Amino acid sequence: MENKHAGQAIVDSLSLHGVNRVFAVPGESYLAVLDGLHGANIETVVCRQEGGAAYMAEAHGKFTGEPGVAMVTRGPGAANAFVAVHSAWQDATPMVLFVGLVPVNDRQRESFQEFDPNAWFGTQSKRVFVLEEAERASEVVAEAFFAAKSGRPGPVIVGLPEDIITEKFSGGLHPVLPVTEGAVSGTELEQLKTTLSKAERPLIYVGGPRWTPSSSAAITRFAEVNGIPAIQDWRASDRVPFNSEVNTGWLGYGRNEQSARMLADADVLLAISALLTDVPTDGYSLRQDMDATNILVNIDTALRGRSGAVSQHILATPVAFADAVEGLDLGQAERWQQWRRGGRDAQEKAAALPTADQLPATREGTAHMTAVVGEIAARVPNDAVYTFGAGNHCAWAQYYLPTNVFPSQLSTRNGSMGYSVPAAVAASLQSPERLTVTVAGDGEFLMNGQEFATAMQYGAAMLIVVMDNGQYGTIRAHQENHFPGRVSGTQLANPDFAAYARSFGGHGETVSADDEAPGAVERALKAVQDQRVPAIIHVMTDQQILVP
Repeated sequence: MENKHAGQAIVDSLSLHGVNRVFAVPGESYLAVLDGLHGANIETVVCRQEGGAAYMAEAHGKFTGEPGVAMVTRGPGAANAFVAVHSAWQDATPMVLFVGLVPVNDRQRESFQEFDPNAWFGTQSKRVFVLEEAERASEVVAEAFFAAKSGRPGPVIVGLPEDIITEKFSGGLHPVLPVTEGAVSGTELEQLKTTLSKAERPLIYVGGPRWTPSSSAAITRFAEVNGIPAIQDWRASDRVPFNSEVNTGWLGYGRNEQSARMLADADVLLAISALLTDVPTDGYSLRQDMDATNILVNIDTALRGRSGAVSQHILATPVAFADAVEGLDLGQAERWQQWRRGGRDAQEKAAALPTADQLPATREGTAHMTAVVGEIAARVPNDAVYTFGAGNHCAWAQYYLPTNVFPSQLSTRNGSMGYSVPAAVAASLQSPERLTVTVAGDGEFLMNGQEFATAMQYGAAMLIVVMDNGQYGTIRAHQENHFPGRVSGTQLANPDFAAYARSFGGHGETVSADDEAPGAVERALKAVQDQRVPAIIHVMTDQQILVP
């Protein structure tokens, strides 16, 4: 390392931490890091806007459980990336954002693009580091990754003064800091078994961070063997498979009424990594009885974001909990069958695609989103990945697209728009063997739709469905509820989204009637799966049909 600068040490440390890809918008403030990436075994995905790059890093963190890495420049670049930092903070997603900063001697002089990273990011990140000494470059990377992954995961900011990262680095690389999964003690396991065995209406509630494919499968087995119904947090519907007999739906916006009743009526709630925040509790109105029996399995010692009673707190991740309950049979499955069946029947009914005669009338020149999504659901492989951001269009993805493996649903719980396309790019690059499907609204898509260019450049092949109703539909719905007939500030004029896809070299389809859906979906999937190019299906929809 004798002739290497701190920028190179940062890149070498990223490699040591298993980073295979970074998402970046280049800036002169971190040229030394870009130099370190030259020839490195890390792919640099050059994005079109810092919000897109940072969303990709956040999605990578959700998808893999390992910190996604974004790199942006100072001032405007950092500002654009902030939206994804807020998403990572609220969703407990491991992410590390590297931000170039002004040289040390230029600080506090209102220098070009100068800002205070602690003031900007201090309330929305787990740690904010500013590299002050070149020799500590590798140590800061190790500390940043440890902070991003440990306990309740989250975003970490690393500020890189332009002059410091060009200085000589002669030390060794700091080793990776191990992150604990916690554990379930023998006493805690006995208490859990006793409490659940006495329950008349037990309910498992899953969501949150620190899941893996194996822990998801193991906890599903635990629920199925014991016949305990499982309900999932909002935008976290991939912890228990869509087709599992214990899957009784999800909580939050758009959930079916039976899901809310089960949460309220359960005499024992076992929450695994999920918390009773405002969205799953309908604004803190459900399960707020302080005498309720709630067992929380959560690695966060602070239980940040919880509400309601806490009867027992087991300090463990889903991984540690899955290990502890492997093979555990309480022998009560038959007793809980009726309770479980009621929830499962309601979920199956909610997830059933309506027939053509059950759909509301739609004006000429428009199609039903249900027709398009139904064609996709009938054709996707079992391990398909779904991404969506925020807006009424998400309801079709949430209801009908089957999440049968973990991870398979990438979305944001903070209602952040512009997430769908960057998340799809991240998922497709990480797992090109899996089909990635995106559902976006016309407003949501154009917030980061320029990352379609990034998808083309790096070979991220995904299917994007754009619901075009010429409005910000969610806000229009709120508007009609509060100020009926007074539409204001929600209408949009849109381009030809299919032509947009073709202009980049991708595949484009337009659907303006239901009978056009089968052919459009078939051709678009062929382009994605056989030709390996991203595709857009532009669905013209009726403004009056806002939910399935």
